[in-house]
Amino acid sequence: MLLWLTLAVLWSTTCWAGQMFGNGGGWNFSTSPDYENDITGIRVSKSFIGIFKSIQVRYGSSWSEAFGVSGGNVQEFILFPGEHIVGVYGSHKIYLRHLIIYTDFGRWATFGKEDGQSFVVYPDQLGEVVTGIFGQYGLLGIKSIGFHWGDPRVPMPTVAPQSTPS
Repeated sequence: MLLWLTLAVLWSTTCWAGQMFGNGGGWNFSTSPDYENDITGIRVSKSFIGIFKSIQVRYGSSWSEAFGVSGGNVQEFILFPGEHIVGVYGSHKIYLRHLIIYTDFGRWATFGKEDGQSFVVYPDQLGEVVTGIFGQYGLLGIKSIGFHWGDPRVPMPTVAPQSTPS
């Protein structure tokens, strides 16, 4: 998977913090800053034709509002305690269609199916993590997305958690 991500970085449009991906247009959205909690989950609602209808993030144990339009099939990815989002790969046509979320524990979650122009997003400062999302949505769903980056609220672990023998 690391090889795939490396190739994706080399062959796609890359991004540094603050850039938005997609065609844009419509209504703006942005998560409110949470100065006490890290992102602990992400939830995406997708239409039957593959368009991302809405997106939410979870801070601590509370979900943000859903940004976009209602409906669709929901998929969510819950992070482990102390885990952070450190990279994102995705694709879009007129609407957002695909995201892969990468974490500092070496895990990833795939939302949707790759289709259209791809992008890769990662922080420009070592140790930064996704602290919020922003973008635009139209009548059918999410048209563009971007990511806020910053220092984690909970310090990043040096290694992923290990299971202990019982």
